[in-house]
Amino acid sequence: ERNAVFGGELSGHYYFRDNFYADSGMIAFIEILNILGRKRVSMSNLVAPLKKYFSSGEINFTVEDKDAKIDELARSFGDGKVDRLDGVTVEYRDWWFNVRKSNTEPRLRLNVEAKTRDLMETALRRIRGIIENKK
Repeated sequence: ERNAVFGGELSGHYYFRDNFYADSGMIAFIEILNILGRKRVSMSNLVAPLKKYFSSGEINFTVEDKDAKIDELARSFGDGKVDRLDGVTVEYRDWWFNVRKSNTEPRLRLNVEAKTRDLMETALRRIRGIIENKK
């Protein structure tokens, strides 16, 4: 749909356009080894410049009506930039979140990133309250 070169999930699934978008963790592993070999740095040094934000990590919630909850989140955060490509992603200047449905379980998966830890925790509390009906 978007002609992406690469796609990935936190669950360890990696998709490459040159591999017909088939899932291949092995290609991702080999690519990382090639980069580490060329740059002659450790993995922690390689990713250090990428750690610009505070991240919640993936948090799972069991919900009965996943679609209704995603719609509620989109409405509740309608003042941000809302994208519905994969669940709901909402972007603000200093933080963003994504909530998407599990395809195999009655779960929603939440990821939050922000420029500060306090902002990430505040956003996480608000989103969690909506998902858990504790507004």
